[in-house]
Amino acid sequence: MSNHDNSLDTLLDLDGTRYPVDEDGKYWVEFDVKRVTATQERPHGIKYSLTLHDEDNLRILGFDNAHPIKEGSGPGARTRIEYDHRHAGERIRFYYYSSAQALITDFWNEVYAFLKKEETK
Repeated sequence: MSNHDNSLDTLLDLDGTRYPVDEDGKYWVEFDVKRVTATQERPHGIKYSLTLHDEDNLRILGFDNAHPIKEGSGPGARTRIEYDHRHAGERIRFYYYSSAQALITDFWNEVYAFLKKEETK
């Protein structure tokens, strides 16, 4: 039995993909995924950015591990070695990366939730 993660291949294949996700073309997603040497910051051996943008190229939401983050401010602020996090507008929150498949699923769930919310406006 192989330990090969096929979902990681799928995620890596999405690298460079950009396409609209609504009928009007107001919103689009972009995937930037590269294999890198596994480190403490990127223990899964990939550097990724999965983003949803609007017609003005404003990032609405994203999942990435491009940089370190600090959550909160003051004495209660938290930092973490791993870079995995998600953006929702200006808010940044830690993201627990468990697998490429979970990352893809979590990203699309957020995209669909956003689009559904926009539909009802």
